Amino acid sequence: MESGRIIISGQELCRTPAELIGSPLFRRVLEGFLALQYRLNTELTRTVAACGAEKRLPDGSLSFDANRLSEVLTLLMANRLEDVAARRPDLAPLRGAGLTLQELVEDLYNFWRKTERFVVVQETFRAANIMTRDYHNWFIQVVQSFEDLVRETYRRISYNASGELPMIYRQLPSGAGAGLLVEQIPWDCPPGPYRQLADIPLVQLVVIEPPLIYYPRRNFREGTFRKVDYNPLSGARVSKDEWYCFPAKVGLLLIFIYFRRDFLSLGTSLSNLFEVALGDEVMERKPDGILVFGLEEGLAEEDRTVFFEDEVSGLVVGGVRGGEEVDYFGYLKKMALTLHNAIMINRGMLPLHGAMAHLVLLDGRPLNLVLVGDSGAGKSESLEALRGLAADNLSQFKIIFDDMGVIGTGDSGEVRAYGTEIGAFVRLDDLKPGYAYSEIDRSIFMNPQLNNARVVIPVSTHRDITRGCPVDLFLYANNYEEVNEEQPVLGFLDSAVEALEVFRSGARMAKGTTDEKGLIHTYFANPFGAPQKKEQHEEIARRFFSLMAGSGVRLGQLRTRLGVPGYESSGPEAAARAILAYLSGD
Repeated sequence: MESGRIIISGQELCRTPAELIGSPLFRRVLEGFLALQYRLNTELTRTVAACGAEKRLPDGSLSFDANRLSEVLTLLMANRLEDVAARRPDLAPLRGAGLTLQELVEDLYNFWRKTERFVVVQETFRAANIMTRDYHNWFIQVVQSFEDLVRETYRRISYNASGELPMIYRQLPSGAGAGLLVEQIPWDCPPGPYRQLADIPLVQLVVIEPPLIYYPRRNFREGTFRKVDYNPLSGARVSKDEWYCFPAKVGLLLIFIYFRRDFLSLGTSLSNLFEVALGDEVMERKPDGILVFGLEEGLAEEDRTVFFEDEVSGLVVGGVRGGEEVDYFGYLKKMALTLHNAIMINRGMLPLHGAMAHLVLLDGRPLNLVLVGDSGAGKSESLEALRGLAADNLSQFKIIFDDMGVIGTGDSGEVRAYGTEIGAFVRLDDLKPGYAYSEIDRSIFMNPQLNNARVVIPVSTHRDITRGCPVDLFLYANNYEEVNEEQPVLGFLDSAVEALEVFRSGARMAKGTTDEKGLIHTYFANPFGAPQKKEQHEEIARRFFSLMAGSGVRLGQLRTRLGVPGYESSGPEAAARAILAYLSGD
């Protein structure tokens, strides 16, 4: 048990309640629970004493005997409490204590359920086996059987302790919140510092039981992602016993995201954000980039989040220092997207920090809308408001990207846009009230009790985000300006030069998603690769803005007013209505 996290290997999975109660896993959980009760001096310690499981330490303080309490619970697996007390004179004090003992069992069960629980099963890779239905069903059944076992064990002990059957059965998530099937897969691993990654198991299948709720130790991101001239892997140590790899399809690219087991909740959450590359895909191509999240060595003392362009291997490598200060999903997500952007700039494409939707009107007319803006600019919020209005005004609404995309050219030289993620990492505060709960059956929540609470929700498919969409409206999400006659909700810019000035300025009112405050400017509203490669980016941006302006793409601003007090909800809704009015020709 690691700081409120329980990682159960395939070898630790039990088949019967008796095996579970007698397992090292149960012992670890029980010890953690009892230590908490004695630290808080709760009334449950009296029940521990009645079980004969209390002991006095040499310093005179009271502690517990986990073996003794485990023995009592084992007896209660098959016997009613009164029978146990009658047959065991040493347990006679338990006679009449059924309700308090049941309370202890209930609190132990809740303690277990409030931890982050993972089942990790490692299998031998056999090419294409992951694609079979039977293989999937086998792993799903492994995870489900563990859930059933935990619930049955709890109910059996609870009934034998109290003698009362519940009238309402709540099928609460009781096993693993997430199950991961991992395999060691051979891939085209370059020599040198990369060889230590060759045997790290890769995630191939994820089973989650939403809604998952995680409580990472940080709730916002700070600092920048710095381009460095050294490989963060050169001085690093990455062990197959402590690390996993999520082979992510980041849009058109393949990026291997390695994370230390300390960050398993963040790594698991990637499954709601990126498509998993399967074994055969991993073997057929070398990754375009590598991210190593949770390094203890390898980074310069002043560095926390860096990336390096390795000209020898052709890889872009990201490194993030481990520790409590980076225990926030935004670091993992944004570093992966920074690698994506650096690679795309090298390939002559223009990365966009923004959102895109493909809309189809009731009369069949399509429209592809791109909103560019930094964190908190109102991109996702305006699109979600537009989604809410879609039922009466649109026949189709598809998210192409929610945070990061890229534009390139099609076979005929036309501008086409591509996404990077199949999911969204959005602020709960800025969503339409109730929306997150309508999607609760697919969601992963993070720190829902805090400011900047987040939810990771799947919103698209990899097929949709990579097919390449033409662009009709290309708008800057302006979250800080009031609306008036001279500054309408939706306003268009007269030329590529004027548009470049607006987009290049990257102005926004900070919304608490990072450590920034007030009105700030970020080059192209994209701190994730664009400023670090500004000279290349500027040349690409001029080319694409000229191409868009010359091919009929409308360039402009959408005033979301998300950063204007009082307009946090009504601003994005008004922006959505302005889009609909434009589509209708009003």
